[in-house]
Amino acid sequence: MSAHPGSADHSSPSAAPHVPARASRLFVLVAGEASGDLLGAGLIEALRRRYPQARFCGVGGPRMLAAGLEAWYPAERLSVMGLVEVLPRLVELLRLRGDVRRRSLALHPDAFIGIDAPDFNLGLERKLKAAGIRTVHYVSPSVWAWREGRAARLGRSADLVLCLFPMEPAIYARYGVAAHFVGHPLADAFPLVTERAPARAALGLAADAPVLALLPGSRLGEIARLGSDFLATAAQAMASMPNLQLVIPAANAECRSALQALLDAAALPAARWRLLDGDAHTALLACDVVLLASGTAALEAMLAKRPMVVAYRIAPWTYRLVRWLRLMRTDRYSLPNILAGRALVPELMQEACTVPALTRAVLDLLGDASARSVQVQEFERLHRLLHGGGSEAAAAAIAERIESPAGPA
Repeated sequence: MSAHPGSADHSSPSAAPHVPARASRLFVLVAGEASGDLLGAGLIEALRRRYPQARFCGVGGPRMLAAGLEAWYPAERLSVMGLVEVLPRLVELLRLRGDVRRRSLALHPDAFIGIDAPDFNLGLERKLKAAGIRTVHYVSPSVWAWREGRAARLGRSADLVLCLFPMEPAIYARYGVAAHFVGHPLADAFPLVTERAPARAALGLAADAPVLALLPGSRLGEIARLGSDFLATAAQAMASMPNLQLVIPAANAECRSALQALLDAAALPAARWRLLDGDAHTALLACDVVLLASGTAALEAMLAKRPMVVAYRIAPWTYRLVRWLRLMRTDRYSLPNILAGRALVPELMQEACTVPALTRAVLDLLGDASARSVQVQEFERLHRLLHGGGSEAAAAAIAERIESPAGPA
């Protein structure tokens, strides 16, 4: 969660300019992190199948660039978490957003598509919508966790909300906001039943040894807060299980350097761990249990049908502000638990996120086949619920919106 940089942008809305007819469609997309980059790439590919001559501009990561995005800025420029952490970069973010707004107004695209990053995108979408540009917000903010009334405010920003989870459109309907469940693209990236042996062979892991995967986060701040405790937990688990193997996928080169430094300090037996360049998908498929930072990784582990322990720790001042302002309206944090509507997987958050507690939870799960089976069976049911068409369904909803005679031209 990050502070909202929108309040400093006071430019007044203007009427939609006359835009000459184009021979092809034009879309502006803005994504702010790896998960948004993945969604954006799939959406670009699906939209291009509908509009082969379409042009795509905006902010994105390497996957969106590979799919054909003309990048104004790299996605990592938007990747900031926390109410407190955003403050040093507030001026930069406001300047960047102002530039994206000016470029979008000049181009007057068929649709502006904000992909996640609500603190950056929603204020931008509101200005562009007021100027007569169709706006789409892809990935509903967690209105079921962070003040449901945000759904009404989101309707002032977006003509259309594309939801990844089936419980979300009903919330928006209560506030008269157009929202469509399009399913989660990751649901199509994993089979309903997954195999462990091929992944272990690919990583050079013993077929019959227990394997623990560590995913402490895809941001340096998350690794700084959780990495040492995750490795200390792994060390204690390895001491209790002499044949336990460890796999640690690094999201990028910076994360790999940070994790390597922590591994050097932890002095774990070199023969018993693998530090991977990316390849979290294979690491999840190879493991028996995963210890991960709450977020998209929990959804990926669920879809891989791998039992998990979820942990998270945000900056202390951010946590105090969240508690003081009573921003949270749920006592569940991880997506498997939210989707299941119950405490399906162990969650250890903030003060509860300690090495002894993490170690107990990991060892309990590694040692209890029945507990693992309960998680896996529920993961299969939840996987089925998340199928909704993914990128193709999102592209179809956007196409219907921009081809409709109603609304802004």
